This record gives sequence, C-alpha cells and structure tokens, in this order.
Amino acid sequence: MRNPLSERTVGLKPSGIRKFFDIVSEMDDAISLGVGEPDFDTPWHIRDEGIYSLEKGRTFYTSNAGLKELKEEIVRYLDRRFGIRYDAGQEVLVTVGGSEAIDIALRAMLNPGEEVLIPQPSYVSYEPCTILADGVPVIINLKAENEFRLTAAELREAITEKTKVLILPFPNNPTGAIMERKDLEAIAEVIREHDIFVISDEIYGELTYNGGHVSIVNIPGMQERTVLINGLSKSHAMTGWRLGYACGPAQIVAQMLKIHQYAIMCAPTTSQYAAVDALKNGDEDVSQMREAYNQRRRYLLHAFRQMGLECFEPYGAFYVFPSIQEFGMTSEAFAERFLAEEKVAVVPGTAFGESGEGFVRISYAYSLENLKLAIGKLEQFVEKLRRERRK
Repeated sequence: MRNPLSERTVGLKPSGIRKFFDIVSEMDDAISLGVGEPDFDTPWHIRDEGIYSLEKGRTFYTSNAGLKELKEEIVRYLDRRFGIRYDAGQEVLVTVGGSEAIDIALRAMLNPGEEVLIPQPSYVSYEPCTILADGVPVIINLKAENEFRLTAAELREAITEKTKVLILPFPNNPTGAIMERKDLEAIAEVIREHDIFVISDEIYGELTYNGGHVSIVNIPGMQERTVLINGLSKSHAMTGWRLGYACGPAQIVAQMLKIHQYAIMCAPTTSQYAAVDALKNGDEDVSQMREAYNQRRRYLLHAFRQMGLECFEPYGAFYVFPSIQEFGMTSEAFAERFLAEEKVAVVPGTAFGESGEGFVRISYAYSLENLKLAIGKLEQFVEKLRRERRK
C-alpha cells in the first residue's frame, strides 16, 4: 500500500509543550505552570455580547474578511492604544486566532526556498509554519546577556540573498523579553537596507510592564513592509473564542484573504460580535488583568532572588525564563524530574528552540495562591539539587 502521508508533515516535530500538558492531565494533584492561557474568565460584558448575538439569531457567515464593524473597531483600537493607523476596508483581516494569521501571512508572502529569519527562543509555530509554506527557516539564537532581545548585529549576520521575511516575536513567549524603541530603530535600519519584510507577532502587546508597547510599525518606513499580528486571546482572556487579526499592506492582506477564503471562510460569527464589544469597552478589563499579572511577575522575581535562582527581569507577556544551568542538567531533564518529584509542571526551554537550553518557562497566568504553592515546591527542589551537587 502506498504511504498516504506527506513526508514534509511527518518530518515536523510535535510541540514540546504538549508532552508536559499530557502528563499533567493524568496526574492527581499536579500543579501546572506551563499553560500560556489567562486564568481570568472572559469579562462578563464581552460574554454577554456574544450571548446577545446568538439570541438575535446572528449565526450566519460574515464577510470573509470579517464584520465591517469589527474591522473598524480594530482600527480605532490600534490607533487609540498604539498610535497605528490602518484602512479598515483593505488593510485588516479577521482570523481564527493569531495562529491562523501567522500561517496565512507566511503562505501569502513566500516563494519556495525563500528564507524566514526566526529569533529563538520563541513561539513553537513559526518554524513549522515556515516549512509548510515552502520556506526555509533560519534561526537566530538570542542571548541571555542581551535579555533575549534581537540586536541589529545578529540580524545583519543572518541575512542572505534569499532572506524574505523576519518574524519579530515581541513581547516574547517564552522569555518575556521586549524590544524598546531604540532596539526597533536599530533593526529597522537593517531591514530597510536589505529590503526584507516583517511579520510582527504582537499578541502580548497589551502585557508590558515598563511603559507602553512600541510596535515596529511605529518606526518610520516600517508600516509598508510589516504584517502586524494580534488578537484577543491574551489581552482580553478570550483564548477559546479564537479571534485574531492581521493588519498590513493591502497587497499582502488581499492574498492572505484568498487563502483564508478557501481554508476557513470566516472567523466565528459569535466571537466577532463579542470582539467588537471587547475592543470598544474592554480597556479597563485589560488594565486590571495587566496589574494582576504584574503583581505575580514581581512576586516570582523576588522569590527567585530569595532562592538564588538566576533570572533576568522580563517586561512583557506572562512568562519568566529562569536559568537552571547551575544544576548541570538539560532543561528537559530538570522539567521531568521536577514534575515527577514535586508534581509541578514547567516547560523546558528547548521546547522553544535550542537556544532555550539551560532555561525553563514558567507561566504566571495563574492565581497568586497557586504560584506560591508551586514556588514553595520549587525552592525545596532547588535546594535538593544543590545538596546533590555539593556531595
């Protein structure tokens, strides 16, 4: 019998995050610090709008690109929050989460063999989506001594004549790293010089803790060569609603829309109506959740200092990325043993690229009560490992 499977698809590595999720789901009393999902319920006024849309019988397809009123609200939101302006009619596409937007942006932009620069550690889908789009992923290994920011020198060194796209994953999952305006200005100069394009994943843009988020689109000359990816999963606690969007040059968005038409049709109608309300009336919700995350972030950093665990201070997303190099273990071995002995799940840094070796990702999208319980277990685990090293 002929092999029914695609060699390209079979060759993709499964997500390194899922392994630990699956183990935790079968363990009694395990604490997971691995999920990148807000522990808040979607604010009630947003849920109420979704319910109302169902009661009104709004259960039909929308326009492929999304509800007109939602696209207009996305434009107003981006202008209000980040000072970015788009044409709702031609430069905005509503997608099934930010993940679909990443996928179809790459497929719309790449020809076979063109290279995509992917800074790592970073979100697990960039590399496989590049491969599925017939592109060639080129990894830029970010460094802890640079707080896992992308430098102009690192970018310049990675560019070849085949380079087409840079993925810019900031604020970053898993490190919590951000790029400040001066960082973006430096890499923008390289981008313009080499005439490459950017896919900027800003899904955590609302979750920054040292001042407002700055987008690469805010840098002169970058809006016309950038596809901005965003959504409501993290900022508005709407993961299950699967509502994201892409904004960019009309010629790119038009091609993304064609793929979206054939593969998806449109984003869920109920979610779109709820998203209109979220963007229009949700700024205070976002502010309250951000303050709660910041409180947890500060708690974790203080706890790490108390136990002598090295960790740079992240200013974005809801992750910390402490170093476990002192224990002489791989990230995966540390995570497996921590789970087996203390029943606490963290994610090995290598799930996000080889440059994540020697680190683990800890999510603080959990209650302070759960974090305190888990950190107590981490402290005793760390002390146990240190005693073993001293023997």
